Amino acid sequence: MTVDKVTYWIDLADYDLDTSETLYKGGRWLYVAFMCHQAIEKTLKAYWCGTQSNDPPYTHHHMRLAEGCGLYDKMSEEQKDFLDTITNYNIEARYPEDKDALSRMLTKRTCRQLIDETKGLTQWIKDCLSASTKPLTSSDVISK
Repeated sequence: MTVDKVTYWIDLADYDLDTSETLYKGGRWLYVAFMCHQAIEKTLKAYWCGTQSNDPPYTHHHMRLAEGCGLYDKMSEEQKDFLDTITNYNIEARYPEDKDALSRMLTKRTCRQLIDETKGLTQWIKDCLSASTKPLTSSDVISK
């Protein structure tokens, strides 16, 4: 595990989740959803870095990340459904009409639910990461 990479991704994910709360207070529904998307993506990448020997792929697709690092099979059906839903809120490359359609689906209530579910899923991923890594012991240290 590369702790620096795990910490890097977790810090970014936490920042994005905090940003979603700020945007929620301002009624910026589309960007609340986008920040939730980003928080989950970055938490998945942290898990990947903590459990895999290679770096995560350059993708925004949550299911691909979760499958690639072995986390998808551990998820409940509800978590998988949420992962599928939140993946749709990657708005970076969307056309204006796509953004408008997404915006019309989002309300204060749905955004609160997105934030709460994102908090739950990111915490679950962090817990899985903690459970799958072990602290270094003296037998892990290579003698010179």
